[in-house]
Amino acid sequence: MTRAGLLAAVASGSSLVACLGTRALIPLLRSAAVLDRPNERSLHASPVPRGGGIAVVGAILLAWLAMIAAGLAAASLLVILSGAILLAAISWWDDMHSLQPATRLAVQFIAVSPPLAMMILNGVPLLTQARLPLWLDASVTALLWLWFINLFNFMDGIDGLAGSEMAAIGIGLVLFASFGVGHQPILASLAGAVAAASLGFLVWNWAPARIFLGDVGSVPLGYLIGFLLLGVAADGHWKIALILPLYFLADATITLIRRLFLGEVVWRPHRRHFYQQAVARGLGHAVVVRRVIVADILLIGCGWASENGAGWLAVAAATAVVAVLLFSLAGLRRPGGHPIPATTPRREEPR
Repeated sequence: MTRAGLLAAVASGSSLVACLGTRALIPLLRSAAVLDRPNERSLHASPVPRGGGIAVVGAILLAWLAMIAAGLAAASLLVILSGAILLAAISWWDDMHSLQPATRLAVQFIAVSPPLAMMILNGVPLLTQARLPLWLDASVTALLWLWFINLFNFMDGIDGLAGSEMAAIGIGLVLFASFGVGHQPILASLAGAVAAASLGFLVWNWAPARIFLGDVGSVPLGYLIGFLLLGVAADGHWKIALILPLYFLADATITLIRRLFLGEVVWRPHRRHFYQQAVARGLGHAVVVRRVIVADILLIGCGWASENGAGWLAVAAATAVVAVLLFSLAGLRRPGGHPIPATTPRREEPR
C-alpha cells in the first residue's frame, strides 16, 4: 500500500468507527442516565449524554493497533495504548462516581511514566534534547505532558470545541509530516487517525450537541495528542508543537494563573476560560467554535511555515493570532447583554 493509501485507509476507518460508535452510544448512555447535567462549570441548558469519548478513543486506538499489527508502527507504541486505556478506565469511573483531584493526577503520572522511562532507557531524546540534565529534562517533559492532559480536559466545555481543536492539531501534524522538512509517514498516519476520529465525533457533538466526550474521552485524548506533540518537539520541531495547540495552551494557562492570583481553589469548577466568558456574555457555541477554527487554520499555516523557513516570524504571527482571538472572546456581547443558552434543545428530541 502506498503512503497516501495508508493515510486514507487509517483516516477513513477512524472516522467511520468514531461516527457510528458515537451514534450508537447516544441512546445507550441516555437510557443508562449517564448524563452531563447543568452545573456551575457547564454552559448547557439541559442534560446531555456524556461518554462519547469511548467511541473516539476506541477508534484511534484501533487504528494505531492496526498499524502496529501491520508492522507500520513500532511495537513500543503499545505502551502508549496501554496508558490511554488506563486513563480512559479511570476517567470513566470519574465520570460515574467522581474522584479526588489527587487520585486523578496520580493515575495520570502512572500513565506517563512508563513511556518516559522507556525513552530514557533506549536513549531517545526528551523534550530539550539533552540541553538539560536528564533528571530535569524528564521532569519538564512529564510536567508538560501532565499539563496538556488536564488542559485538554479543562477546555472541553462547549459544543464542538475539543473535537475541533483535536481535528486541527491532527490535520496540522499530517501536513507537517507529509510536506516539507517534517516528512514522517508514520506520524502522518497516527495524526490522521486522530483528526479523522474527531471529525466523526463532531457529526454528533457540533452545536447543538447530542453527546459530549466526558472525561473518558478528553483525558486520554489529551494524553495521546500530548504524546504526538512532545515527540515532534523532541525531534527538534518545537515551534510547530507549540503553535498548533497554542490557543488551548494560552486560554487554559492564562486562566489558571488568573485564578491563582485571585486566590481561588483551582481544581473547583468555574467559568473563567475565555470561551466560557464569550458564551456567558451572549455568543452561541457554534459562533465561538467557528472563531477558534479560523484561528486554528491560521495556526496550522504558521506552524508549518515555522519549520519550513519562516522561523520566529511564524511564531510571532501565531502569537498575534491567539492574542486577537482571546481579546475577541473576552469582549464579545450580544445586544442587551442576555446570554444565549449554551445547548439549544432539538425540537424533534427534547432533552
